[in-house]
Amino acid sequence: MAVDRFSRLNQYRAMWVLVFFDLPTESKKERKVAARFRKELLNDGFSMFQFSIYLRFCASRENADVHIRRVKKSLPEKGKVGILHITDKQFGMMELFHGVKQAKLESPVQQLELF
Repeated sequence: MAVDRFSRLNQYRAMWVLVFFDLPTESKKERKVAARFRKELLNDGFSMFQFSIYLRFCASRENADVHIRRVKKSLPEKGKVGILHITDKQFGMMELFHGVKQAKLESPVQQLELF
């Protein structure tokens, strides 16, 4: 298998990490925990896709693993959280609709990561 030395980022190497959650918000304490979880996702570079779905572009599987570990460290005690990672190619095949009208998939924001 030939490796493309000129393109570190390609649609099969780059990943998207999606975090889905359903957290309890009945009490003031539960709302605070849910808000803190959302804020930690945002601080780690995730963007809100829908109210309880956040996503983040990662340049590689290794980078995706770093952010998945961070999400796992901030999991609330109660509620349901799902984490899914897919390739950029798979993400690009998503069909989005606003009502019955198909929506154009927005390009991801370029992120610069410093280690």
